[in-house]
Amino acid sequence: MKLFLLSIVPLILTGCIFGQSNEIKRAEKLLQNFQCNNIETNQLPTSSISNFHQQTLAVNKEKVSTYIDQYKNGENLFNIPLDEVIEQKYQLYKQACQALGGVSPQSTPTH
Repeated sequence: MKLFLLSIVPLILTGCIFGQSNEIKRAEKLLQNFQCNNIETNQLPTSSISNFHQQTLAVNKEKVSTYIDQYKNGENLFNIPLDEVIEQKYQLYKQACQALGGVSPQSTPTH
């Protein structure tokens, strides 16, 4: 019985590592969608709302990059899969992009 348990533990750990690797790959693919096209920041009117949306773009993209790096280093930050967290951040990013008159690429389902 002990031999059986000793042979199962490495298999479980290997499965977790590969599962996390796939999760990181999906997250990195989603990060590629963090683009806001068709806006010229030098032509945007200077206002608190446009500054807010520009900051939202930068902050959400930076957070996602940081999350991916932390997951690569073995840190598990959330109780939900990383790609789901990034999809939520992408929705915020996309809304800010649209508010500035830009267009984000279409998000493709990764599940």
